[in-house]
Amino acid sequence: MAYDRYVAICNPLKYPIVLSHKVYTQLVVGSWVSGIPVEIGQTCRIFSRSFCGSNIINHFYCDIPQILKLARGDTFMDQMVVYILAVIFLMVPFLLTVASYGKIISSILKLSSAKERAKAFSTCSSHLTVIILFYGTAAINYLQPKSNQSEGLGKLLSVFYTILTPVMNPIIYSLRNKSVTVALKRLLPNY
Repeated sequence: MAYDRYVAICNPLKYPIVLSHKVYTQLVVGSWVSGIPVEIGQTCRIFSRSFCGSNIINHFYCDIPQILKLARGDTFMDQMVVYILAVIFLMVPFLLTVASYGKIISSILKLSSAKERAKAFSTCSSHLTVIILFYGTAAINYLQPKSNQSEGLGKLLSVFYTILTPVMNPIIYSLRNKSVTVALKRLLPNY
């Protein structure tokens, strides 16, 4: 999405050439091909461990850090793998997105008309909201040392990036649609 916004704002005349159906397909396939083997590997690694004691996970879904709490023996290496993968799969895309938006903002600020700048910032604001919600909460959850994090905070942060962000996505993007905004104003006349 950030790359789409970058090309649309910084190189609008090249948009149909740069972001063809083939490029979109390559981006999707690349995401799947890079993510699935890592997750399968992590799952196999975690479930090849032996577990003892309680089989109750104090969380609302089976996340690897919570499963590691139930594992027998030293889990330091597994925790380091989770941390390294979080850096790779959270921070690298986040930093690429921030770099992309840096170029976008630089291009927007060069626009001569205040109306054009407002429209361009409006186009990007919804995506930035989702980016900050998702990456911010996921990074805090996975990159913060577990000794500094309460279990309640971990659950709350997980709700943000697993439930709230996907629920907010259609709402945020549909509010930019004029017919949805008009219908919402008719439904809620006093607001």
